[in-house]
Amino acid sequence: MTKMLNIRIITTAFVLLVGPYLTGCNPAKTDLAVFNSHFEAADYNSAGLFAQKKIKNGKTPAGDDLLWTLQLASAQRMQHNHQQSIDCLDKAEEMFNYFAPQSKELDTVGSTLVNDNVVPYKGAEYDGVMVNTYKALDFLAEQKIDLARVEFSRALERQTRAKEHFAAEIQKLEAQLEDQKQKTNTDSGTLANDPNTLSLVKAHYPNIDQFKPYPDFVNPAATYLAGLYFNLVGDYEKAGYLLKETAGMVPENPCIAEDLLLADNLAAGRAKMENMVWVIFENGLGPVKEEIRIDLPLFLATSRVYYAGIALPRLQPRGIAYPYLTVATENGSYQTKQLADMERVIQTEFKKEFGGILARAIASAVVKAVAQAAVSENDDYGIFTAAAALYSYASTAADVRIWSALPKDFQIARCTIPNDRKLRISPDGGAPFEINIPSCKNAIVYIKIVRAGAQPMTEVLAF
Repeated sequence: MTKMLNIRIITTAFVLLVGPYLTGCNPAKTDLAVFNSHFEAADYNSAGLFAQKKIKNGKTPAGDDLLWTLQLASAQRMQHNHQQSIDCLDKAEEMFNYFAPQSKELDTVGSTLVNDNVVPYKGAEYDGVMVNTYKALDFLAEQKIDLARVEFSRALERQTRAKEHFAAEIQKLEAQLEDQKQKTNTDSGTLANDPNTLSLVKAHYPNIDQFKPYPDFVNPAATYLAGLYFNLVGDYEKAGYLLKETAGMVPENPCIAEDLLLADNLAAGRAKMENMVWVIFENGLGPVKEEIRIDLPLFLATSRVYYAGIALPRLQPRGIAYPYLTVATENGSYQTKQLADMERVIQTEFKKEFGGILARAIASAVVKAVAQAAVSENDDYGIFTAAAALYSYASTAADVRIWSALPKDFQIARCTIPNDRKLRISPDGGAPFEINIPSCKNAIVYIKIVRAGAQPMTEVLAF
């Protein structure tokens, strides 16, 4: 009896004292909504200041430091603060490297006892690829051509390593969940296969098996931009390889096919790289994550369990700014065409991760339900059982953290530089604007528009 009393006292103390700090509203969800409202309104200064306040700047990264460092970098880029963006992206890469060797075992335990939000945000594979891609673009804006080469190479290396890394992570996760199942003497595997559970989940994710993925963790935008860069700096063999890979992923885009042919002709000495301009359009905003809460049938099933439920993240698409841009010159007009659907890139990784997310959520529901049942055994008045159920309900929350400043898609157009060196850009349904090309052999015009009517971020990368 004394032992049971001690358990009850400890459980109650944990729920009442620790619970409020771990549960309640989901702070990441609330904070992301504030940041997104600033960014979507093209108020990049406010978005950056908000992100900066969320970074703890401790000796080692923790919590959501990586997430907000990525968001801050995006806000700096939109204000043409390229060195500040580079500094943020350097810090983000350091955080990736810090988290990479860490064991996931404690993460799984924490996720099971509370939820995935107690685990530090460690970044997605596509986050890492975009970190190096954006750093390369920042260096090009700063005219640091050789440093851009380093970053494009790192982005490509990340893509090469990602598939093998992710397969290893899946194996580790399965082993950890099995170990956790044995330690808690619960059969979360049976619960995961329960028809009622699976039908409830499927109802909220009807299209998850219909995602049309790119090859594992390959982002056509990163691959193409690297290929274009290597063409422009004279490494035609490498450019040809990368452009061929991109053309295989995006066969419907004629610009990529033309660039691949150009790379072949350059390598063979049949052409010269001069007097060309490429328009890269970073369009709209990529998906955010929303929380889906599913109250499960009480299959553990006794009056001793008051609540069992799971909370899962679901991708929520956001819109494009414009269907396309029209690029008009004295020689003719050209429309941008899709290079990469960033939503598909994100969906590819989300789908691969979803099995682990679901398994952890179910394992957490089982552990919390078992805890309710255990507490209730000598709880004549139901007070402690109710407290455990309240903790279970309050701590059931989905991890909705995501780098929300990424675009909906990337588009491209290419043409010769006109004699007057002016490009007249007309968004479909939006106000036109003009870009002047400085004296140079070739150029990339980079345009990002987060929503219809927003002020475009434009810059010319001269070669």
